[in-house]
Amino acid sequence: MKFLEIDSLKVGYGDLKVLQGVTLHVQKGELVSLVGSNGAGKSTLLNAISRLVETTSGSIKLDGVDVLSKESHDLAPIGLIQVPEGRRLFPRLSVIDNLKLGAYHKEARAKTDESLERVHKLMPILSSRSTQLAGTLSGGEQQMLAIGRALMGLPRLLILDEPSLGLAPKIVSELFELIQVIRAEGTAILLVEQNVRHALKISDRGYCIQRGSVVLTGTGAELLASADLTSAMLGTYESK
Repeated sequence: MKFLEIDSLKVGYGDLKVLQGVTLHVQKGELVSLVGSNGAGKSTLLNAISRLVETTSGSIKLDGVDVLSKESHDLAPIGLIQVPEGRRLFPRLSVIDNLKLGAYHKEARAKTDESLERVHKLMPILSSRSTQLAGTLSGGEQQMLAIGRALMGLPRLLILDEPSLGLAPKIVSELFELIQVIRAEGTAILLVEQNVRHALKISDRGYCIQRGSVVLTGTGAELLASADLTSAMLGTYESK
């Protein structure tokens, strides 16, 4: 059984059809990238998975659980957590308080100390910045804090929406190393990332979306080697 399974998912806003029957999956412990041009439907898909937008038809299941039967606040307890684009931290709260807010459901609260130890081991800078206000951190530190806060909720599937946006190249490399470590520890990851080649390079598999439909799929290496990737990213790919 597939861990995350999305079948024929459609999302629309009035007469505007954004997702046109998307089907994809993520296995346990797998890192899967979702790529495509701006406006292709990537963020809408992530928000549909996280129950932030309503779907028209189709299904989403996580480890056999019907995600569409849940409210967004019920997803963290079943292991589905998204780090949104823009981080959405609480800038006037300290780093440690932001982290602790990630452990809001019962199982996560019971493991707060253990999770903090893990986060500080993965990202030592968050330990040294513990009492600093989140809004005073650098962009890279804020992104690490957003990921750390998500890890406090004990995700089994971690969704990352444009984590490298606006970061310096050196910080981007460190961020991608962190993502690989999290995946190696057993957390499945669904990644939407503007840095397509960097994302596919570390991914087990990838999907390319164009105008709300999956037009290319394969291993990360296969997509990187595909002559069709550039045209698909530009929105001009025509299925053969």
